[in-house]
Amino acid sequence: MRVLLVEDDDGVADALVEALGANGHEPKRVARGADALTAHRDFDLLLLDLGLPDTDGLEVLRKIRRMADVPIVVLTARGDERTIVRGLRLGADDYLVKPVRLAELLARMDAVARRSAAHGAPADRVVRCGDVEIDLDARRVLVAGAEVALTTKEFEVLAVLASRPGTAVSRQQLMDEVWGDAYLAVSRTLDVHLTQLRAKLDRPGVLTTIRGFGYRLSTDA
Repeated sequence: MRVLLVEDDDGVADALVEALGANGHEPKRVARGADALTAHRDFDLLLLDLGLPDTDGLEVLRKIRRMADVPIVVLTARGDERTIVRGLRLGADDYLVKPVRLAELLARMDAVARRSAAHGAPADRVVRCGDVEIDLDARRVLVAGAEVALTTKEFEVLAVLASRPGTAVSRQQLMDEVWGDAYLAVSRTLDVHLTQLRAKLDRPGVLTTIRGFGYRLSTDA
């Protein structure tokens, strides 16, 4: 398995590269988040540290997850509950706190890779809800064949819901994925964007509010 190790500590990185290579993997190490953003497409799995010199690893995770479905295992010294929850909500397939035993790391990597392969059929990147068509790759929305102009944040809110059509998504998860941290995002901001989205789509049944929880994109609208 081709493994991209994103780790700024030379000692940790050298030991992991050697261990991964000895266990049949093809590891490559980069030290910066910017390098991970450009290189991740060439690998089967990422091992991602969060304490990077140029950017926070959670931001790297968020950006990669918006571009690709490559399996990502967070491997970091940050073991507080808030960070773990954020990492998983932002799309990490697993989260391990250093120090970790090599056997466990290898087993977790294999498990993540198996789950990814089991769901490896390409997802439909064009979601249709009645006469509303959401193209996640082209970042375009059509209603009755006419393109609707959305702001960047409006589209990102819609894209989070469209990536899970028919599934309830919590307000906290929406703010995590769109703004990067539900703890820092202003809840009212999400309400404003959803109000604007509903007005622009002009399809009352497409965006459903789940009282006390969040929202759902209804594909049978």
